Amino acid sequence: MVSGMGVSPPYLHDDTEQGVIVSVDAAEDVAVSLLTVRGPWDDQLRCNATASLRQCFGARPDGLVVDLSGLGDPHCESAPTWVTAQHAAARMQPPMPFALCIPPDLPLAGRMQGLSAGRFLPVYAKVRQARVALAGRIPGADRLSVTLRPDPDAPSVARNLVGDACLEWGLTHLLHPSRLVMSELVTNAVEHAGTQIRVVVTRRCGGLHLAVTDGNPRLPRVLRPVRPRRDMPLDERGCGLRTVAETAVLWGATPTESGKVVWATVR
Repeated sequence: MVSGMGVSPPYLHDDTEQGVIVSVDAAEDVAVSLLTVRGPWDDQLRCNATASLRQCFGARPDGLVVDLSGLGDPHCESAPTWVTAQHAAARMQPPMPFALCIPPDLPLAGRMQGLSAGRFLPVYAKVRQARVALAGRIPGADRLSVTLRPDPDAPSVARNLVGDACLEWGLTHLLHPSRLVMSELVTNAVEHAGTQIRVVVTRRCGGLHLAVTDGNPRLPRVLRPVRPRRDMPLDERGCGLRTVAETAVLWGATPTESGKVVWATVR
């Protein structure tokens, strides 16, 4: 059985976990992660799936769908992993909507439906069904967003959005670090992606979850620190992702269908 689903930053998904694929569907400001597990269930795949689940929870998406339609598990040995993952999702604040996708002709589908926890662990036949069901369980409040062009004004507009969020939600103590982190994320998107940028600020667990989506699939890397100019305001410096790593509680990046989302949690 899996023990614990914690994660340490950063989470930079690079497809190194064999048999496991992670992506994000960030449509209409709702980010639902899809974890696809394929191949015969064995100790290696269990470890890879567990590691990816931890990373998904660390990214704190609005919901998580686990697609097991390609999993070879005739004896249902993976069942404890999915039950433990559901318990971890339920303990999050706020709880994360969680669902499995398993074709009804697979033995694992009957096993998961028959467990006592089945009432709390929805099982769907298709990924689309699971995504639609989860989207209906995700609250729309406590979320601000804006779409930006990749121009020099983008970081300033994104910082202002963070400021509006902190004032509206009574989180003024997070104003400075959140603006700093958002500035770095958007600056990187402007400089390295050069595509349209979608910025979403969400209130979670007494803190802020910042997400910046762009159309470049290349994931970021932490580079050597750059010494900022003394005359540049702190929240306008382009110090790179090292600043994000030093300021945020968690941060990382996940592929989307058309690029990537880089996220950070500030508390």
